[in-house]
Amino acid sequence: MIGISKLYCGTVEASDPLRYGRMSNKLPSHLLQFSKDKKPVVVWNMTRACNLTCMHCYANATAKPAEDELSPEQAFALVDHLAEYGAPVVLFSGGEPMMHPLLFDLIERTVSRGPRAVLSSNGLLIDQASAERLKGLGLSYIGVSLDGLAEAHDEFRRMPGAFEKTVKAMAVAREAGLKVGLRFTLSRRNVADLPGIFDLMEREGIPRVCFYHLVSSGRGTGLSADTLSHEETRRAVDLIIDRTSDLHSRGKPMEVLTVDNHADGPYVYLRLLKEGRTDLAAGVLELLKLNGGNSSGRGIAAVSWNGDVHPDQFWRNVVLGSVKARPFAEIWHDQENEFLMALKNKKDHVTGRCRACTFLEVCGGNLRARAEAATGEVWGEDPACYLTDDEISIKL
Repeated sequence: MIGISKLYCGTVEASDPLRYGRMSNKLPSHLLQFSKDKKPVVVWNMTRACNLTCMHCYANATAKPAEDELSPEQAFALVDHLAEYGAPVVLFSGGEPMMHPLLFDLIERTVSRGPRAVLSSNGLLIDQASAERLKGLGLSYIGVSLDGLAEAHDEFRRMPGAFEKTVKAMAVAREAGLKVGLRFTLSRRNVADLPGIFDLMEREGIPRVCFYHLVSSGRGTGLSADTLSHEETRRAVDLIIDRTSDLHSRGKPMEVLTVDNHADGPYVYLRLLKEGRTDLAAGVLELLKLNGGNSSGRGIAAVSWNGDVHPDQFWRNVVLGSVKARPFAEIWHDQENEFLMALKNKKDHVTGRCRACTFLEVCGGNLRARAEAATGEVWGEDPACYLTDDEISIKL
């Protein structure tokens, strides 16, 4: 996760996370990406059931729950264990988590035990009653997926009218006092809607957005042709930076992040250098070093509906263990799992351009799931890195 607003607009300084000792259990949510202990944010794909069949669903969600989903006893035991372990955030996802019959009870249990509870939803099942209940339970945040303006979003979601229903759901959640943000996956099908997304956020008063770079997994494997080229990615990131900066300069700051391409961090740093903003660039570099780059297998984990543990939510073909058999913490810190231990120190294993890159320490080798899908090699080059040979060879 790269905080565009934090870095380019200078809203966070390197001293800010240091103030909390960089410990994940003490850091406010907007500084978690700079923790040093890297206690993982746990994405729990708690059910495979979903009310949509989105064309880019990494989970290959279905209309009904999977037969092997965690039992109620196993589900409560999982959140209790994650709290005892010290996971800073449990992110309830799916499928569509609002379809899980115990969602509210599990959120209540999570919050009462200490971790922050976050919800990732398509928004279509959020109404006034459910929004008010979620607020009362202490839910920290709802990330609602929006994949463009009306035409593009409805196409992705394969449901006419989904856009209007989603925007309305976000308004209902905000009226209930919940913090709401957008999740937008970049592709050739929707990149032209970026300006309109910023307009929508300003108009609706939405304070946060995460722009995801496309990862071809699950049903998303059929969208490889829609992946942005390097030049298209650079233009999209520049637009995101420009619009974020414009909002900031007009006294309408918004938290803007990009996800699943850590080349974005060096790109912000290099742009600041080109603009002659060397002091800010130096601070950005320090923050990027604190961030440490891609956190798969370190600062982010995923638990599937059947209890399987993955290095991240996109890398579903890699199973580290099952919480039905062993506690999450035992799986996550298994010293005998050589692959997992290698993931926690990816920079010593990546090859090609990644190995020789000046920014390896601040990128961490980018997304290994995407590299494996493209090259067949876990430690191969991530094809989404859009930095030029000259850029990755500069002296810091």
